[in-house]
Amino acid sequence: MKRSWLAAGLILLSVFGTADAPRAADTARIKDIASLQSGRDNQLIGYGLIVGLQGTGDGLRSSPFTEQSMRAMLQNLGISTQGGQSSAKNVAAVMVTANLPPFASPGSRLDVSVSSLGDATSLRGGTLVMTSLSGADGQIYAVAQGAVVVSGFSAQGQAASVTEGVATSGRVPNGAIIERELPSKFKDSVNLVFQLRNPDFSTAVRIADTVNSFASQRYGSPIAEPRDSQEVIVQKPKQADLTRLMAELENLVVETDTPAKVVVNERTGTIVIGADVKVSRVAVSYGTLTVQVNETPQVIQPEPFSNGQTAVQPQTDITVSKSGSKVAILNGPDLRTLVAGLNNIGVKPDGIIAILQGIKSAGALQAELVIQ
Repeated sequence: MKRSWLAAGLILLSVFGTADAPRAADTARIKDIASLQSGRDNQLIGYGLIVGLQGTGDGLRSSPFTEQSMRAMLQNLGISTQGGQSSAKNVAAVMVTANLPPFASPGSRLDVSVSSLGDATSLRGGTLVMTSLSGADGQIYAVAQGAVVVSGFSAQGQAASVTEGVATSGRVPNGAIIERELPSKFKDSVNLVFQLRNPDFSTAVRIADTVNSFASQRYGSPIAEPRDSQEVIVQKPKQADLTRLMAELENLVVETDTPAKVVVNERTGTIVIGADVKVSRVAVSYGTLTVQVNETPQVIQPEPFSNGQTAVQPQTDITVSKSGSKVAILNGPDLRTLVAGLNNIGVKPDGIIAILQGIKSAGALQAELVIQ
């Protein structure tokens, strides 16, 4: 029997003062860093039935809504179900979801996702019957139907079972047909509103400046104005076509900027350090104390022909070892130097996480520390 505990000590001494190192500016197209406000997706939802399952569907007694839905569907098809009860498990009730893309037109197709509602064990081999998909306003925008594709599988016997992935959810590729278009159209807009995916005042101002520089040469006057850190409004020139204007603006290249940030996931040991993260000169000492406890119990037998009893005598060995604990000076004026300094310390990711937290507490980490 073996038990071990790991205790870590962290000593920080902050000495401020560092020089900034220039780095190459990051550039991107407007279409890659911003989205059009009127060009967002709309979520659709519906309730339907999957038929044709091989005994892996809902139990009609434990999932009464499945039986009610099946009876209602058959009655709509002109089949009477009064007085009869079914115990077959080849039907499953599912929730059907889809995303209606912007500017979608009637007749185009969508991928839909299906997820089991009852106690079905697998949706493999099933077929989704006609299901209407509604938006947040209650209007029906699409109708879905088709064979369900399931990536996971589940098999079981009397004494064992095996499962890989999730067998109670799947997709119907191109399974929905759009029946109604969205009320608003793109060319009905009087202006364009760009929404930054990563809100930042500097990037918003640079987008407006880039658009105005292009518009001044093309249309003779500026047309963009940054509203805040997330939105940039572009007024449509009278002589311009809105679709062509959008096609011209979305390919303009802009110098982007993001706040310095360090993202730490303690569960997985993942550390993501942004390019603008800087660390003032700091001395770090990271020591590791390991305590091992070994239990080796011994069995003691009584003497022959005696009236004694067999007993167990405990025996414990405790070993204490300490490694590391060397002091290193960490100075990270840029990302490359910071990563090299962390690697030179020679600690594992959990140790680097503790060091970053300590550097932040000491005030030497010039970035936002996000712990997930």
